Amino acid sequence: MVWTQRVFPLLWILIEGSSGKHWAAWMPQSMSAFTESCVAIPCRFDFPEEIQPSAVHGIWYFNSPYPKNFPPVVLKSKTNTAHEIYMGRTKMLGDLNEKNCSIQIDRLSSEVQGKYYFRTDLGGYNQYTFSEHANLHIIDEPYVLSPNMIVSGSETELTCLVPDNCPDMKPSVTWIEIEGLEHHSAYARLEESDGSWTHISTLKFLPSYKNNGQRLGCKVNYLETELEYKGYVTMDVKYAPRIIDINSSTEITEGTQVAFVCVVDSNPVSRIMWLKEDVLLKEDYSQNLTLELEYVTFNHDGIYICVAENEHGRSNKSMGLAVMYAPWKPSVNASIIAIEGESVTIMCNTQGNPDPTISIIKDKQVLNSVIFENELVLEIPSVTHEHDGEYWCTAENPYGQSNSSFNLTVVFSPLFLPESKCSVSKDTIQCMCTVKSNPDPVIVFEIPERNLSLSELDLEFVHSQRNGYMVSSILTLQKDTGIPQVVLCIASNLYGRKAQELLFHDSSKLVWAKIGPVGAVVVFVILVAVGGYMIKTREKKNLTESSSFIQTETSTSHNGQGNKKNLGKVESGEICSLERK
Repeated sequence: MVWTQRVFPLLWILIEGSSGKHWAAWMPQSMSAFTESCVAIPCRFDFPEEIQPSAVHGIWYFNSPYPKNFPPVVLKSKTNTAHEIYMGRTKMLGDLNEKNCSIQIDRLSSEVQGKYYFRTDLGGYNQYTFSEHANLHIIDEPYVLSPNMIVSGSETELTCLVPDNCPDMKPSVTWIEIEGLEHHSAYARLEESDGSWTHISTLKFLPSYKNNGQRLGCKVNYLETELEYKGYVTMDVKYAPRIIDINSSTEITEGTQVAFVCVVDSNPVSRIMWLKEDVLLKEDYSQNLTLELEYVTFNHDGIYICVAENEHGRSNKSMGLAVMYAPWKPSVNASIIAIEGESVTIMCNTQGNPDPTISIIKDKQVLNSVIFENELVLEIPSVTHEHDGEYWCTAENPYGQSNSSFNLTVVFSPLFLPESKCSVSKDTIQCMCTVKSNPDPVIVFEIPERNLSLSELDLEFVHSQRNGYMVSSILTLQKDTGIPQVVLCIASNLYGRKAQELLFHDSSKLVWAKIGPVGAVVVFVILVAVGGYMIKTREKKNLTESSSFIQTETSTSHNGQGNKKNLGKVESGEICSLERK
């Protein structure tokens, strides 16, 4: 009775609206039921008012409304007979006299799936097969409906549709395999459509990427039976990309090969990009993207970013690549010319990874150095001629060494060196003036007592030799001109003029320099006297041998001019005779 009240209110309205006009019937156009369950097809009919039947009978046919086609009889009310496949499986639920033709079919199977027609028999020729029919579908599982799109993080509903058209069997619906669903809940309701009732169970939850591909089930049981039906749906959850694997930051030596791999999980597939400093290096629509660097240089050093995006979001992760390489050839000052006394700054720049040790070297001596830096500065507050020369900047790390050189040229006034002196030999007097200077000096020898100035332009007396910044000028004088008391060396260039007295460094000659001209005359007189004495002694010795020889010698000794010229010879002769003795 409850089922009848639930099904027929609308039916009565429809029938009453057309009552007394023509033959008519109403029943659901389509109904569903589970295998082995039952179904009640609600049915109402009407006929013209002028027909007043004494009894009303009815027949249900399967798949055809025409008796002459001999369709299977589902149930014949007058004789309560049926086709063999329906025997014992059908019964009339309605009172035909009340124009209620509802029928119930039990133990449903696929062979009873099809169209059902009702024919009424009011006696005599008043028999009529209604064209209206119900289409019965036999199903093995409930319908589980999923929305067109399930998006991670957006509340979603799944619906399980269970036919509920049998008064003898009430379904019990539960959701299965829902483990891992966040914030899930279920509720149920009954819904009628065109006389067919459906039990609707709704599952609400908050999906995440973890639920993508997960199967959810709806299970239907009937109390006091072993009947059980299950329907499933596999979720297609859409979600923003997740970068699940990427290389960790790494160090690599310049010149080697490296590959970066970015693995992305997303639905739908993402656009994956590799970027460096906002420059796109590679992209593809895929689940992973590999960036290969065939030959790594210092330019590849930096931060690499993997970016993945689809219509549901964007994700990125970064990694660092440190390229280890030997220091570059250092960048140093251009060659410098500095005036003695000026301050000079020497700068050396390079680049390497790791940062190198930088040194500034001159004459194999380290002047300054820094560790793990890219720049070194050497300050010279006041340059001297000793700072002049070639400088080297060297840079070194575990991966190699490089260097650069530059020159510091110091210009300075002349500087006399200790080897500047005079010396006396047997026949000559030589004075050497050695000067260090930049630029080259002009060297002049001066002998004040003779008011004499000589330079390298006077080739007869002066010649010069150059070696780097050193210039040696040599003054050569004949000894018979006398030994000067003072010899000055004067050296000058653009940056100064200096003078120095050149000392005699031979001790025997220093005596002559000290006694001066007067002393020289005294010594000369003594030598003449000694020479005269020796000549007289020799004359006496040879008097008896040759009177003519004595006369000759005597005349010679009295000639002052002849005596002077032969002084050296006499002395030489005496010396020789003494040596013979």
